[in-house]
This record gives sequence, C-alpha cells and structure tokens, in this order.
Amino acid sequence: MSIPLDPEKTLKLARYDHLNKTAVPGQILFAGSSLMEQFPVHEFQLGAGLSSIIYNRGVGGFTTAEMLEHMETCVYALKPARIFLNIGTNDMNPADYRKEELMARYEKMVQEILARLPGVQLTLLAYYPVNHDAAPDDSWFFYRTNERIHEANEAVEALAEKYHLGFLDLNAPLTDENGNLKAEFTIDGVHMYPNGYWEVWKQLVKIP
Repeated sequence: MSIPLDPEKTLKLARYDHLNKTAVPGQILFAGSSLMEQFPVHEFQLGAGLSSIIYNRGVGGFTTAEMLEHMETCVYALKPARIFLNIGTNDMNPADYRKEELMARYEKMVQEILARLPGVQLTLLAYYPVNHDAAPDDSWFFYRTNERIHEANEAVEALAEKYHLGFLDLNAPLTDENGNLKAEFTIDGVHMYPNGYWEVWKQLVKIP
C-alpha cells in the first residue's frame, strides 16, 4: 500500500514529472529531502563553468520510505550519469526511530539505483549536523540529535564501502566547536541559508 503524501509533496512531484520531459540524459542529479531541495545548485553552477547540467529533485519532508515509492520521478526518469544522494534525516525525527530500519530502506534504494542505472556514479552524502540552540522551535526535530546523525553517517559510509560507492562528509566547515551546525548558516536549526550551502559547494566542485 502506497504512503499518502501531503498536497505540497504531491504538487512538487507533478511539477518534476513535467520538468523531466525536457531533462537532458547523462547529467548530474541531486536527490533527497529538503536539505537537497534547498541546495541552490542552479545559481551556483552558473558561475562554475561546468560541462554538465545539475538537476535538483529534492522533496522537502521526504523519508526514505516515501522516496522509494517515487524513484521514477526523482531519479530514473532523468537517466543521470552521476547522482549525489542525501536522504534519511526525516527518518530520524520520531522518538522510536531505529537506525537499522533506516539503513535497510537506504540499502534497498542503493540496490535499485544500481540495478536500474548500470554504470551510474553514485555518491552518498553525510547528513549535516543540527543546532537545537539556534532553533526558534526545535519540537519538530527534537529527537534528531547530532548523536543520531553521527551514528547514521557511520552506517551510510559503511553502506557506500559495501557497494563501492562514493561517500562525502563535507561537514567540517559547517560545524562549530561543539559539533553543532554553525548558527550563522542555519535558518531553523536544520535547514541552511545559501552561505552554508556555499561551503558545501566549494568542496563538491573539487571532486573529480
């Protein structure tokens, strides 16, 4: 049985379906949840002199379970040559979150991508830290702690190693001395202003 989506996610997916009809195959894809959706790659790539197009198919609020049901729209329809994936932070929000369940879904996603897109260059991104102190209201991500994120990042890195994929932890310039997301980069303790994404982008463009 499919997972019901809220109207905003449904509309976003419909919009992506239309955009996918004009997408150029063999390009670069950013996919995941809001932390990927809000990455201003369109603006950043304009001044980077890249030979490839970067498409963004992030969907705010997406969990791994939801993304698994919409891989055609968010990934396969674009026929990308390279994928950067950041998905799973919303799975950490519930009090009863279990890392093993997250990673089982993440591994299923990886397996499907590799089966559907032979030869694709898949890179898994480390989850960004959070900052509860910088949040006007942290009730919606109260249980998404940096401890959970750190443990999940170790598991994602192990998954990448298992399937011989890329893994990138680009968090160093985002993190303060206490291991939190720097306050000057964050809107609400989780999501970032463009200045935070710029720190990530500067590292990404150096990756061959």
